[in-house]
Amino acid sequence: MNSHTEKLRLQGAAGAIEALRDSAAEGAPALGVALITHPHPLFGGTMDNKVVQTLARAFVACGWNAVRFNFRGVGASEGVHDEGRGECEDMLAVVEQIAPEGPLAIAGFSFGAFVASCAVERLWVARDVRHLVLVGTAASRFPVATLPAASHERALIVHGEQDDTVPLAAVMDWARPQSLPVTVIPGGGHFFHGQLPLLKNLVVRHLRAG
Repeated sequence: MNSHTEKLRLQGAAGAIEALRDSAAEGAPALGVALITHPHPLFGGTMDNKVVQTLARAFVACGWNAVRFNFRGVGASEGVHDEGRGECEDMLAVVEQIAPEGPLAIAGFSFGAFVASCAVERLWVARDVRHLVLVGTAASRFPVATLPAASHERALIVHGEQDDTVPLAAVMDWARPQSLPVTVIPGGGHFFHGQLPLLKNLVVRHLRAG
């Protein structure tokens, strides 16, 4: 992504995990580590997805080290797709290896938002999770976890108004019982074609406000 991108080879329960770390600008210590997860592996999702890269750029611009990784069975990551269960374990393994302590931010896109919600459920009490960003949350397709009530003020949920992969109504049905606000991008589709700069600005604004 930039001259500060570093390739990582980590270990998960299914074997090697391929990852990339984009470092915050030199001259000041990073605020923490942001973990960013990608869309569904069986439909072409990888850590190089444009939305995932946009999220990484937003975190780097705000002083975070951004780490994205390929789920099991994608790229050089070993193993096979596990419908979210093994992927959540892999995410926790990545956290353990690259950010065993210190502030965390968790972000995910589509299937990755589902996995991220499961990871937050496991990490919230034990770790300092400063930010949570879920984009195109796959609420119509997977059992997205209910977010801890205390996380709501640190959470940004973004969805496209005209998402035909995950209908906005499904995300509202997930968010409504939690009284969890959802930021809707007018006219936005699932992959935010032509609207990635707007998505990045929304995330940057959220991070700087926090």
